[in-house]
Amino acid sequence: MAKTKQKYYTVWEGRQTGVFDDWENCKKQILGHENAKYMSFSSKESALAAYHSNYWDFVKKEKKDPAKKENISGNFIHESIAVDAACSGNPGKMEYRGVYTETGQQLFHVGPMEQGTNNIGEFLAIVHALALLKKEQSLLPVYSDSVNAMLWVKNKRCGTKLEKTPVNMAIFDLIVRAEKWLSENTYTTRIMKWETKEWGEIPADFGRK
Repeated sequence: MAKTKQKYYTVWEGRQTGVFDDWENCKKQILGHENAKYMSFSSKESALAAYHSNYWDFVKKEKKDPAKKENISGNFIHESIAVDAACSGNPGKMEYRGVYTETGQQLFHVGPMEQGTNNIGEFLAIVHALALLKKEQSLLPVYSDSVNAMLWVKNKRCGTKLEKTPVNMAIFDLIVRAEKWLSENTYTTRIMKWETKEWGEIPADFGRK
């Protein structure tokens, strides 16, 4: 039997940070931790070097050279962020996340939160990605498979008809924050439609269909 190749895991943000030499220890630091930042490496030296560097140096590969072509395969841009949401019921437990399209590396994850909808999650995921990219001064585009959410972002308003209740107050707090960010900020980020029929499920998909 072939020997499993040793991997090392760098955690930039989690319950504990550092370099871990097995996935189980790494997982304890990141699972359930909002905005956990981590990545695997084939050598301890590379993992340590990464830990003492900026996380985004390893996940964003945006164009520095205007003459450089975008990394496009299957007609979508690999060097991008893909976002998606999942909801158990309508309304139900809602969560959303964003991943780096090329590798599937999770960049942020929020939820589950009670009594939400999928469209709300999709809207919040796009705005979360926009705010993150502006903070990091990144040129990466954002992919979403939700036409409704993209329209809501364009209009700077969440168009949900969901009734606010004490149970879903936390979700509506996020909506207010997202709408406020859209009204107070400008951005050049391209928000693009993920073509599921052509490319398969969006990389941020939760796989619960």
